[in-house]
Amino acid sequence: MGKLGKKARKFARKNLQSVLRNKRKLKSKFKRKASKATGDGQDVEENQERDTTNLSTERKTITGEIEDASLDDLFSDDDSEDLGEDSDSDIYLSEDSSCARLIECDGESENNIDSSNGDSSLSVHNRGISAELMKKAKRLNKLKEKDPEFSRFLERYDVSAKQAKDEETSSDDEEGLDGMHPMNEDAAGSHVGKCLASGQIDSLCNMVKEEHSMPALTCLINAYCTACQSDSKASSASGYVFSHNIQNGETFSKTLYFMLNEADTIFRKLLGLSSSNCKIETILELKNTSKWLSLKPHIKSYLRSTLVLLNQVTDSEILTFIISRLRTSIFFLVAFPTLLRKLLKISVHLWATGDESLSSHSFLIIKDISSMFGSNWFDSCFVKTYKAFINHSQYVDQKLIEHMRFLRNSFVELCSLDVQKSCNMAMTCMLHLAKILQKGWQTKKKEVVKKICSWQYINCIDLWVAFISANAHDFDLHQLLYMIVQIINGIALLFPGPRYLPLRIRCIQWLNQLASSSGIFIPVVSLVLDVLAYKIAKDGGKKPGKGFEPQSTIKLPKHWLKSLHFQVECISSAIELLSQHFAQWSYHISFPELATAPLVHLKKLYEITSIESFRRLIKRFIDQVEMNIDFVQKKREEAPFSPKDQQSVETFLQIERRSGNTPFTQYYRSIMSKAVTRKTISNTKLFA
Repeated sequence: MGKLGKKARKFARKNLQSVLRNKRKLKSKFKRKASKATGDGQDVEENQERDTTNLSTERKTITGEIEDASLDDLFSDDDSEDLGEDSDSDIYLSEDSSCARLIECDGESENNIDSSNGDSSLSVHNRGISAELMKKAKRLNKLKEKDPEFSRFLERYDVSAKQAKDEETSSDDEEGLDGMHPMNEDAAGSHVGKCLASGQIDSLCNMVKEEHSMPALTCLINAYCTACQSDSKASSASGYVFSHNIQNGETFSKTLYFMLNEADTIFRKLLGLSSSNCKIETILELKNTSKWLSLKPHIKSYLRSTLVLLNQVTDSEILTFIISRLRTSIFFLVAFPTLLRKLLKISVHLWATGDESLSSHSFLIIKDISSMFGSNWFDSCFVKTYKAFINHSQYVDQKLIEHMRFLRNSFVELCSLDVQKSCNMAMTCMLHLAKILQKGWQTKKKEVVKKICSWQYINCIDLWVAFISANAHDFDLHQLLYMIVQIINGIALLFPGPRYLPLRIRCIQWLNQLASSSGIFIPVVSLVLDVLAYKIAKDGGKKPGKGFEPQSTIKLPKHWLKSLHFQVECISSAIELLSQHFAQWSYHISFPELATAPLVHLKKLYEITSIESFRRLIKRFIDQVEMNIDFVQKKREEAPFSPKDQQSVETFLQIERRSGNTPFTQYYRSIMSKAVTRKTISNTKLFA
C-alpha cells in the first residue's frame, strides 16, 4: 500500500481515534515534566507576545504623533520666564527729599503767580485758559474718534487718578481726626500723592537736559512709569506710594514723548558713551563702574515701562514710534536678559500681525537681537519667528499674499545671518515635513492628506524653497536641495487630479526656481505634460466660468473643471512653465535632446485641439523651440571640442547667454509679460 497523500495525513492527525489517544498520553507525560520546570517556556512566550504588542503600540503611537503633531510643535519654546510679571517696587524708583522739593517749588511758584494777579486779571486769565482747554478738548475728541481703544485707555486712567485722589483726601481727613501717626524715613522721603502739572513736567525736562539732574530724572522716570501703566495698582509699591498722579492728557503726552525721544541720549551722556556707535562690549565693560551702578535702576525702569506701554497701545503709528526708539537703546538690554526676552516676544508678535511699517520696524529689532547678542539668541529668534510664520499662514487670501510674502522674505533674511546653523534647523524642519508626506503616502488617511494639502504645509515648503534659492549660489546646500525636491515631487504625485491644478502649478514653479538658483537640472517636463493631459473638452467648455488665482487657491471646486477659464489656465500655465524651464537651458549643448519629447506631445495636442486661440498659442511655442534647436545644433556642429570635454561644454554659448538676444529668450520675456497682464486682469475681474 502506497503512502497517504498530504490531505489524507492531515485528516488522520485531526480525526482518527488512535492518533488522538496517543496525543492524550503524550500530553499527560509532558505535563508532569513541565510542572517541575516552573514555567520557563511560558515566560519566554509571554515575553515574545509582550514585545510584539509593544512594537505594535509603538508604531501606532508614532503614527498618531505624526497625525496629531502640529507643524509649529517641532521646536520646544518655553516662555515661562517671559510671562512672569514684575513687582511695582522693581518698576518705580525711590525718591529722596530733593525730588519733593523740586516739585513743591514748582507748585509754589505757580501758586504765587496765580495769587499775585487781581480779580480782573484773574477773570481774563481764566477766559484764556478756558479757550485753550476748548481747543485741546476738540483735539482730544478727534483722537478718541480715531482710536476707540485709546479713548477707553484714557477713561480708565482718569478713573484710577480720581480714585487715588479720593483715597488721599480721605486718608488726610482720618489723620486729622485721629491725630498724627509716625512715619518711616522712607515714607517721609517719598513724595506722596502729588499731582504733576504740565509746567512741572517742563521744568523737570529742562533740568534733566541742561543740568543732568539725577533727582529730576528720577521724578520723570517715575512719572513715565505711571503713564505707562493702564491700571491703578501700579501706584503703590512696598507699602507706600512712589509714583505721581498726572494731571491731564497734555501732561501725559509730554511725559511719554520726552522720555521716548530723549531718554536714550540722556543715558548715553550720563554714562559718557558716544551717540552714534555703541557696542555690547562697551556696556559689559561698564557693568562694574560706579556710573553704571548708579544709573542701572533708571535704565531698567525706563526699559521695563516701555515694554509695558507696548502691550497697552493699539495705534500702529504710536507702536512704530515706540519700537524705533527702543531699537536705539537695545544694547542696554545686554544687562537685562529677561527684558530682552520680553522685547523679542513682543517684536515677533508685532512683526507677524502689524501693518507694513510696524512689521518692518519690529523685524529690525529681531534682526538686531539675533546678530548682536550671540548664537543662543539667534536660536530663539529663529524658533519664535518660524512658529509665528506657521501660526499666521493657516489661511491665505488675496489680501494676505503680500504680507505672507514679506514674512517669508524677512525670515529668509534672518536665516541668512547664520546659514550653517539655519541649515541644521532647516534639515530638522524638512525631515518633519517628509515624515508627514511619507505617512500620507502609506496610509492615505483623510487627516494626514488634509494636513499636507493645507496652507500651513504649503507655506512651509515655500519658505524653505526661498531660503535655498537665496543661498544656493554661495553655500553648499545640495543635501537640503535634494530633500526639498523629493518632497515637492511627492506632493505633486500625491495629488494628480485636475482639481489640484493650482497645487501642481505651484510645485512646478518651485522646481523651476530651485533649478534657476542652483544651476542644477531638475526635470519638470513630465509634471507639465500631466497638466496638458487633463481632459480638455473639444469645445473648451460652454460656460466662461469664474476665474481663480492660483496663488490663493489649492483645490478647485468641481464645477470649475467644465469652465472655459479652466481650459485656458491649463494651456497657458503649461506653456509658461515649459518656457521658463526651457529658458534656463536654451543655451545648453543638450537642449535639442531636452526638447524632443515635449515637442512630440505638443504636436499631438495641436492636432486634436479645435479651439483656434489654443492652436495659435501652441503653434507659436513649437516654432520658437524648433528655431532654438536649430540654433544650438548649428553651434554644436561648429564646436571644436568633444562631448567629453566637460569644461568646454560648460562654457558653451556663454557669449550669447550674456547678450540675451536670441529669439527664444525674447519670446520667453514676451510670454512672461503677457502672463503678468493676464493674471492682473483675472484678479481685477475676480475681486471686483
